[in-house]
Amino acid sequence: MDVSAASVNPLTIAVDALVVNLFERTTPPSGVTASVDRALGGAISEVIASGDATGRTGEVTVLYPRGAIAAHRVLVVGLGPANAFGAEAARAASAVAARRARDLGAKSVASVAHGAGVNALALGEAAKATVEGARLGLYRYQADDGLESFTLVDEDAGKLEVLRDGIRWGDAVAEGTRLARTLVQHPANVATPEHLAEVARGLAKDHGFAVTIGDRAWAEAEGMGSFLGVAKAAGYEPRFIVLEHDPSGGKEAPLVLVGKGITFDSGGLSIKGRQGLEGMKQDMAGAAAVLGAMRTVGRLRSPRRVVALVPATENVIDAAGFRPSDVLTASNGTTIEIISTDAEGRLILADALAYAQRFKPRAVVDLATLTGAVNVALGSHAAGLFSNDDTLASNVSASAERVAERVWRMPLWPEYLKPLESDVADLKNSSGKPAAGACVAAAFLERFTQYPWVHLDIAGVHSVEETDGYRVRGPSGYGVRLLADWITRA
Repeated sequence: MDVSAASVNPLTIAVDALVVNLFERTTPPSGVTASVDRALGGAISEVIASGDATGRTGEVTVLYPRGAIAAHRVLVVGLGPANAFGAEAARAASAVAARRARDLGAKSVASVAHGAGVNALALGEAAKATVEGARLGLYRYQADDGLESFTLVDEDAGKLEVLRDGIRWGDAVAEGTRLARTLVQHPANVATPEHLAEVARGLAKDHGFAVTIGDRAWAEAEGMGSFLGVAKAAGYEPRFIVLEHDPSGGKEAPLVLVGKGITFDSGGLSIKGRQGLEGMKQDMAGAAAVLGAMRTVGRLRSPRRVVALVPATENVIDAAGFRPSDVLTASNGTTIEIISTDAEGRLILADALAYAQRFKPRAVVDLATLTGAVNVALGSHAAGLFSNDDTLASNVSASAERVAERVWRMPLWPEYLKPLESDVADLKNSSGKPAAGACVAAAFLERFTQYPWVHLDIAGVHSVEETDGYRVRGPSGYGVRLLADWITRA
């Protein structure tokens, strides 16, 4: 879908659908909606008066101009109450309007930038949110958007560059999120470790990133016994992916992103139950988010130095696989007693977090579908945030709030290491007990960090059960928009 901006009177643009908006309990309509209303002889005011258009969130009213304006259809989308309006409402409104236009058979759509100037929402932010919402709301796995063009319109030519900059940002963030959604949706025999490596190579080619793809021998040379322990049984060969965007030429300490890349998780010998096992292809959602974020970093030509690390392997069963009671040695020399082979994500992250140290990072953020316990605690409404640095935690939390990818900070007290004490190694990989599972897992990871660090447990937010606004049923792509905002402001 081609996304662009045009300085044109919205009444004169010849498209299949023109999208305008309406706040709840607003009479008469204002702005462009009022102009369209006048051109249609008060048709919008009439549907408001009849109660057929209320401006409620998610509502779309379709009108047919019959030649009164150039557009074939007018879609009036509800923005909800004005006093609660913000970028999130703009994203949601744009998504439902774009989907409705597609359902009606439209190929070309023009839209205003929803809510610009309301509650201090700048035009550029409104444009960004409108494009994000449309592109994310139209997402379909292995299918095109259904629309051929989406044009933001404003009659004031002086606003055109602001609209274009908003489009650039919104499109780049949406593109990264869509990549993450697609990777997570792929079957496990498609989204193999090598496939993730191919995606990384493609990103490197497209955006000039440096790329290293480590195979089993490379990981052995790096001493990654924790990562390789999980990979021992893998039918698809493991890959350790390193991507680097470095506009500073090595002069700047990087921001490092780490994504858990378990491409299928059977639980290993600590085998999972059969119910829901097909969903374990999604255990690489953290890796997908990191690769998606790098797509956005590249598209935006970020001035920040950013490194992405993705340890990728499957966790399956084989006679040669690792076992409960085994002791693995991570690349930083830490020995780990295996209590559960189903606590494998933290094992591959351990070597990735240790590897991050060689970059002397300014900060590290890891994303992982790490524990069911965080889902019990927070449900599908927020990721669990753990951190060893209050400033970094605050900055990441602020980004999460801005983009509506919510987080909730969880405790990382020393007491959570107590259940991981081992008689035969430096620590266990699991307490073997359900109590405080997300906190204990984060405490394990902290042992491998020597820098400001945030861990995001995204096990509850990596997928969406029902379509709501721009959140389409299926993988959510959670984390890409959060990371993009944080990197931009870091």
